[in-house]
Amino acid sequence: MAPKCGLSASRPASQPRFIQHKKEAFWFYRFLSIIYDHVINPGHWTEDMRDDALEPADLNNRNMIVVDVGGGTGFTTLGIVKHVDAKNVTILDQSPHQLAKAKQKESLKECRIIEGDAEDLPFRTDYADRYVSAGSIEYWPDPQRGIKEAYRVLKLGGKACLIGPVYPTFWLSRFFADVWMLFPKEEEYIDWFEKAGFKDVQLKRIGPKWYRGVRRHGLIMGCSVTGVKPASGDSPLQLGPKAEDVSKPINPLTFLLRFILGTMAATYYVLVPIYMWLKDQIVPEGQPI
Repeated sequence: MAPKCGLSASRPASQPRFIQHKKEAFWFYRFLSIIYDHVINPGHWTEDMRDDALEPADLNNRNMIVVDVGGGTGFTTLGIVKHVDAKNVTILDQSPHQLAKAKQKESLKECRIIEGDAEDLPFRTDYADRYVSAGSIEYWPDPQRGIKEAYRVLKLGGKACLIGPVYPTFWLSRFFADVWMLFPKEEEYIDWFEKAGFKDVQLKRIGPKWYRGVRRHGLIMGCSVTGVKPASGDSPLQLGPKAEDVSKPINPLTFLLRFILGTMAATYYVLVPIYMWLKDQIVPEGQPI
């Protein structure tokens, strides 16, 4: 029996998250895109982790149609095009600054690269053989809506592979996760997939090798969740209109608070993998860290 959780909901406006709306995420990546591949990936999203996380997606045919949602700088796409012809891959992201980095990568020159919203995908129903999204769900105001869209755009028998963070249990890591962005629990991923209509839902844990399986601090890339679309057409799940209004003015003081807390949280999560790497170097192999 798959574990269950409560219904998905948009993030309450009262929560002091740094990345609260898509508009704020846009500006966040306006600056982060400059150093993303050199600072974020080495600590949280290595090539080994990427290949391990993509393995359950069954990218077993070079002619597959694949959409990489929230593809950013194309780091995950580089793993996809090892198995699928680049001309059959579409990279979608809301950040033109991240996509500009993807366009510079030689292996991705033949990919289709477009701006778009993960919760309102510009693809027809029953379009793709595979849906991949890595490191994007943490910015979605309503994860259930995004996963419902993944179901819609897949063909009958198509598979979705969503890679994202996991919620920490250590109190300090949990505090910074709560004020920064969305860190779902593992059972929430499974619940969202099943509610959207996916079958054969599986969750695979991933992480940097130097963590030695330690997950109490949470992982920005912590699990790979897959599900198969069992019937053609849209998801059987019915949702109302989007709750988020990105055009609504933001209170400057509220934004300043989110900015300060978010900057602290981002700094903390840059330091955590360094701390774990150092422990891995110091503590003898076979002993817990």
